[in-house]
Amino acid sequence: MSQAKINTVVLAYSGGLDTSIILKWLQETYGCEIVTFTADLGQGEELAPARAKALAMGVKPENIFIDDLREEFVRDFVWPMFRANTLYEGQYLLGTSIARPLIAKRQIEIANLVGADAVCHGATGKGNDQVRFEVSYYALKPDVRVIAPWREWSFEGRPDLIAYAKQHGIPIAQGKEQAAPFSIDANLLHTSSEGLALEDPDVEVPDIVSKRGDRRTITPEEAPDQAETITLAFERGDLVAINGKAMKAHELLAELNRIGSKHGVGGLDLVENRYVGMKSRGYYETPGGTVLWHGHRAIESITLDRGAMHLKDELMPRYASLIYNGFWWTPERRMLQAAIDASQASVTGEVKLKLYKGGVRVIGRASPYSLYSKALVGFDEAGGYNQKDAEGFIKLNALRLRILAERDRKAGKNE
Repeated sequence: MSQAKINTVVLAYSGGLDTSIILKWLQETYGCEIVTFTADLGQGEELAPARAKALAMGVKPENIFIDDLREEFVRDFVWPMFRANTLYEGQYLLGTSIARPLIAKRQIEIANLVGADAVCHGATGKGNDQVRFEVSYYALKPDVRVIAPWREWSFEGRPDLIAYAKQHGIPIAQGKEQAAPFSIDANLLHTSSEGLALEDPDVEVPDIVSKRGDRRTITPEEAPDQAETITLAFERGDLVAINGKAMKAHELLAELNRIGSKHGVGGLDLVENRYVGMKSRGYYETPGGTVLWHGHRAIESITLDRGAMHLKDELMPRYASLIYNGFWWTPERRMLQAAIDASQASVTGEVKLKLYKGGVRVIGRASPYSLYSKALVGFDEAGGYNQKDAEGFIKLNALRLRILAERDRKAGKNE
C-alpha cells in the first residue's frame, strides 16, 4: 500500500476523531514522521486541544503547526471572490470551497519548510473537497505525494473506525460512537451542514440542524420584530468599514456575521450539483456574506458602466465554477480575477441596508464615482438628453427586423 517510501507527511489535522484516527493510521501504515497542521479560519472551535491531542499521539512539538489564517482568508480569498458577486448555481456563496485553496497553500508551505515529501487530507472519496485539496497541492508542488486515507484504508464504516480508535486508545468524545446525524464544516464565512438528517430533499431542515447550539444564524421566525439599518463603506470593491468604523478584514466579516445572524439572515436549504457527479443537499448559514453580497451589488449598481456590469455577470458563473471545482490556482482563474479587479477601480462609496426577519433591503447608496444622473433620468428635457433622439435609435435597431418582415411579405409568408 505504501509504495515508495515516505519519510514525512503533513496532515491537515482538526484534532477531531476522524483526523486523530487518520494520524494513527498514517503512523501504522507508512511508519513516517507526522507533521500536523491546524488552520484557524474562524471556525469558532477551541484550537488549543488540537496541540495536546497531537502531542499525546506522539507528534513532536516542533512538528505541530496551528496557524491563525483568518485575516489572510478574508483579505486574499473571500474579498476577491465577493468582488465578482460570486454565486454557484445562483445561490451558494461558496463558503466551503473558498477555504480549501488557502488550507492547501499553507499545507504545502509547511511541507516545503520541514522537507516533507507527502501531504494528507481527510476528505472522503465521494465529495468535492478531495478534488479541491489535491488539485491545489499539485498546482503548488507538482511532485508532492498525496495520501487520501478514505480512498486507501479498508474501514467500511463508522463501527470500524470506532473499533480502531478504541484499539489504539484514541479518545472518543461523548456521543461520537454513533454516526453523527449530520456533519458540519465551518469557517468565518459560513457553516455548512450535510448528511443523514438532511439527505431527503423533500423533508424540511430539522430543528437539530437549524436550531442547534452552535448555529451561525437564527431562523427568520426567531428574529426580532425591529428592523436595523446599517451602512457599509467600500473602497475599490472591498468592504472597509461598518457604520463608520474601520476594521481589519476578518473583523469586518465577523461583525457582519453578528448583525446578519441577529436578524435571521443567511440560512439556505440548497441542493447543489457536486463536481464528482452527484447531487447533494445541505443547509448553509452565511449571514455576513449574504449582507455583504447585497451591499457590494448595490454600490456596483451606481458605479459600474452597463457594459462592464453585464460582462461581469456573464463571467461570474464561470468564475464561481472554477472556485467550486477547486481551480483557484489556475491561469484561467487568475485571468478572470484580473478582469474582475480591474472593474472595481471606481467601486467606492457607501450603501445603506435594512435587515429584518431574514431579509436584506437596500435603502440607499452613494458614491463620488456614481454614474447615476438625476438630470438624465428625470422626465423633463434637462441634462442634455433629447427624447426625440430615441426615434432614430429605435429605427436603427429595428432595421434588420423591418427588412426581414418585408422580404417575408414579398415571398408570401404569413408567419
